[in-house]
Amino acid sequence: MSRQPKRSVAPPHPGRGEGQLRIIAGEWRSRRFGFPDAEGLRPTPDRVRETLFNWLAPYLPGASVLDPFAGSGALFLEALSRGASRALALDLNTNAIASLRHHLQTLDCGNGQAQQDDALRYLGLAADNTFDLVFLDPPFNRGLLLPACERLEHNGWLAKDAWIYTESESAPSGLGLPANWRLHREKKTGNVHYALWQRSAPEPG
Repeated sequence: MSRQPKRSVAPPHPGRGEGQLRIIAGEWRSRRFGFPDAEGLRPTPDRVRETLFNWLAPYLPGASVLDPFAGSGALFLEALSRGASRALALDLNTNAIASLRHHLQTLDCGNGQAQQDDALRYLGLAADNTFDLVFLDPPFNRGLLLPACERLEHNGWLAKDAWIYTESESAPSGLGLPANWRLHREKKTGNVHYALWQRSAPEPG
């Protein structure tokens, strides 16, 4: 999950005071990785990830994936492990991106890319390709989710029937997301609402 903005932290040293994440299934099942201890970085818990990827199981193999608030990279790496054809992770935090690049190198993964960038700035650009699946789990209480969704929809980032995963501090029904996104599944764990949406092409006009 991705966190922005974040404080500078020491360069990543796997296993030395970092957070830890575990890949649940797929090619890299049970592999463990460290991630930098950064303000606002809250990786999606294993139980929630397992539920999400059960929902996505029929659609993930061969999918193109975008994680604009990548943070620890838990969702990004899990998607690649389970058969995504390509994946792009964005984050503002220098150490988070350095850590993710190190993990990709360790895994000899050539179809994942980690890029240091501001999610809203990046999504504000006209898309040069589309994505089948997008993970949106921005820092809470900073007003990032809705503008990210609007930029995804209006700037051509989404495939015709793309899937979008959201984590939010409020119920999905009150988020005001694009009208052509259909709520497919939702759950709540503690104070976090998580939901899976499917896009349909908007009606002309």
